[in-house]
Amino acid sequence: MTLPVLFDANVDPVWREGDQPLRYTLQADRDGLDLVTVQDHPYQQKFHDTWTLMAFLAARTERVTFVPTVANLPLRPPAMLAKAAASFDLLSGGRLQLGLGVGAFWEPIAAMGGPRRGKRESVDALVEAVDVIRAMWSGERSARAGGEYYRVAGIHPGPTPSRSLGIWLGAYGPRMLELTGARADGWMPSLGYLGLDRLGEAVARIDEAAVRAGRDPGAIRKVYNLNGFIEPASSGDFHGPVAQWVEQIVQAYREHGMNGFAYWSDRDYERQLGVFAHEVAPAVRRALQMP
Repeated sequence: MTLPVLFDANVDPVWREGDQPLRYTLQADRDGLDLVTVQDHPYQQKFHDTWTLMAFLAARTERVTFVPTVANLPLRPPAMLAKAAASFDLLSGGRLQLGLGVGAFWEPIAAMGGPRRGKRESVDALVEAVDVIRAMWSGERSARAGGEYYRVAGIHPGPTPSRSLGIWLGAYGPRMLELTGARADGWMPSLGYLGLDRLGEAVARIDEAAVRAGRDPGAIRKVYNLNGFIEPASSGDFHGPVAQWVEQIVQAYREHGMNGFAYWSDRDYERQLGVFAHEVAPAVRRALQMP
């Protein structure tokens, strides 16, 4: 199975910048981008609540799909997260994918009333959360799932989301990558944590886990978050002219099977996003002979 290549814009959920999140999202929607990704760090003083913001933005747009990158599981119980995601999916006409992660910044998570977990515990909790979320989306009359960290027992699931709603994991470690291949619908690594030189090894682990689970690796959405800058002179991976961006995106697609690219510009956002949408994305599609 070959998925179409998607092009995405990251929109920071900042509230002190007035209507900036709305302006950038409307630009992405107008310029034909496919996804808008929004960070979920509820303990950040400068951030809106991501779910409230995404619902507001969805009501003001027509086509883009929203993805929390990634939903902060330790502060969002999975049964409620599943219900929120299913409701968003149905109310928006299928314009959501559930990005999900273990949590990473344990001190502020604990300061906000959440747990403090080690690496093994956090992955164990995520595995249970995936089970709970799938159970809540099952459409069954009654559901039981989970274990030590999260559990539903005899819950009546609902609403039942559309078939397009999936779980996309932010994953880097071996166990998380294998979970992605075996159980998830998508993967969302970031360039800053997983460079091009290490991307192939991670993809291979996901694909091998998918095959062992009887799944088609090509059916897994693989979105690369690109923290970079489009500029005349090259200064590293995804810091350079349009031609370099096109070359490296095509490389990530052909050599590693990445099929989504989210742009996280460090500065000059509106102009940079316009260049990404109007120059980089069309050139990549032409190079790959895609509509």
